[in-house]
Amino acid sequence: MDKTSNFAAKGQGMVEYALLLILIALFLVGSLTLLSSTMGNVFIENLFPILNLP
Repeated sequence: MDKTSNFAAKGQGMVEYALLLILIALFLVGSLTLLSSTMGNVFIENLFPILNLP
């Protein structure tokens, strides 16, 4: 195996890791966006009565 193909394999691995991180980040942003209103309602319904907030 020469240096060029070894370098290309390492570059391909880095691209795969970058794509995986991007997909994970997009999944997290999307799920947090969808759950944000639900989580807000949980805090309003459960935390506000404990703190006696209006």
